[in-house]
Amino acid sequence: MEDKDDEVLPDVPRSDDIQPKLDDGAAEGAQNDAKGNASLEDILFKDDDDDDDVVKKQKEEDDTETKKGVKLEDMFDDDEDEDFPDSDAIQIPNQPAVPSTQVDPESMSAFYQRLFPFKYLFQWLNHGVKPSTDFGNREFAFTLPNDAYLRYQSFQTADTLHKDVMRLNPSRFEIGPVYSTNPRDRKSLRKPGAFKPISKELVFDIDLTDYDDIRTCCSKANICEKCWAFVTMSIKVIDAALREDFGFEHILWVYSGRRGAHAWVCDKKARNLPDDRRRAIAGYLEVVRGGSQSGKRVNLRRPLHPHITRSLDTLREYFASTVLVDQDPFSRPDQASRLLELLPDKTLRTALQKKWDSSPGRHSRNKWADIDAVAKTNCRGLDTKALLEAKQDIVLEYTYPRLDAEVSKKLIHLLKSPFVVHPGTGRVCVPINIQKVDKFNPLKTPTLAQLLDEINSWNPSQANQQDQMPASDGGSGQDETDAGPKPKKIQDYEKTSLKPYIDYFRSFVAKLNNDERPAKRERPGEGSNAMEF
Repeated sequence: MEDKDDEVLPDVPRSDDIQPKLDDGAAEGAQNDAKGNASLEDILFKDDDDDDDVVKKQKEEDDTETKKGVKLEDMFDDDEDEDFPDSDAIQIPNQPAVPSTQVDPESMSAFYQRLFPFKYLFQWLNHGVKPSTDFGNREFAFTLPNDAYLRYQSFQTADTLHKDVMRLNPSRFEIGPVYSTNPRDRKSLRKPGAFKPISKELVFDIDLTDYDDIRTCCSKANICEKCWAFVTMSIKVIDAALREDFGFEHILWVYSGRRGAHAWVCDKKARNLPDDRRRAIAGYLEVVRGGSQSGKRVNLRRPLHPHITRSLDTLREYFASTVLVDQDPFSRPDQASRLLELLPDKTLRTALQKKWDSSPGRHSRNKWADIDAVAKTNCRGLDTKALLEAKQDIVLEYTYPRLDAEVSKKLIHLLKSPFVVHPGTGRVCVPINIQKVDKFNPLKTPTLAQLLDEINSWNPSQANQQDQMPASDGGSGQDETDAGPKPKKIQDYEKTSLKPYIDYFRSFVAKLNNDERPAKRERPGEGSNAMEF
């Protein structure tokens, strides 16, 4: 992994951890922005019009399409959707489901043929229904069953992607940036620099292995509901910052299939960010620094920046329940010593050490309460303000998101596609509904074996109730006649526990593409609600 890049926003919170490090020219520009009380959006996106020139050349076909006008409901008219063939398309042997951790080529082929949402993946990356360079110049990378890694693959339509996936039957595939030309043609270009990445979603990666020094229930690739709470709280903090501080709206959270989650920020202004601004945002969100042996990992200036204050409001509850109760880290001597090291007063540390030595195995919740109790009775000259700030820093060190910043900093970074199957667990990388993030349980996400078994055991009589249900968001939009509604074709994914996840993804894509149409652009004079500094 590359060294951490300390460059962050030119007008960021007054904090040691997120203080900008800029060259002289950038620093002068930052000072001018600060004097004008510029918002984060203004700082990051003030050159969007210029940046869009390259992208506009790549999207002439899309411009023609939007002028004609495409109804939102027409984007998802899938009554004859061949991306989800019915049960006659391919037969699955009627046999007991294999264990969820077993991912065999035959099952993967059936999954790609009958369940993978190629149509909606295309519309998500293409930002419309008519093929464009947003999709055609996008890099895909396949991991083949023999572990060969095939990069710089590209496709013009959902159908061509589907056919190649069926031919290659990859164990997984990843999504990269949109390039200035078709990735397959890169070797035929003679002009230096003609092949370069021009856009990609801003992405973030949360991995529970980065919490191994504080989680006591699991380690390495293992997870449970208790430690998954670290991912939940991280999603809440990062999502709030991206929406409230930067004005992003279209953020897709996806379960990684084993021990983490990915965020795809899909707004156009996010996709067009150059690497330096991606580094700036990654630096802005980075608070916990260094490794587990690097001493104090949170060093913040006071008063705290609004982003940190908002994050603390979210994280205090998790610190009390997840850290102190579920994980109970301070009952371990090494972690108790670590806690003492983070407190500012030597007299307080000595008194606490004496108290805890007399009560071996004392629970973390009690040890945390001891800090205030001992401070009130044994430390008359204690700086209470310094103690409060130290406790805030401790809460942040044990709960604030630990991001793999390198994933976010560069356009060229590839990230696993939504809805692929994790080869180690057999679990599908499903989207996480941000409105229901507290209820998401990674251990209950669909597995490959489970889904194929659900199709095999599905009874046509189960469709009766679904036939009476109204169409989901982004339906066909067809009018009902006096003869009654047209019977709805039951797609294979609708017969399985994958249905709510594909339905959510479908509605997310519909909203994204609808908001990208020119008619939906912000009117002059309508400002952003993003936080200003």
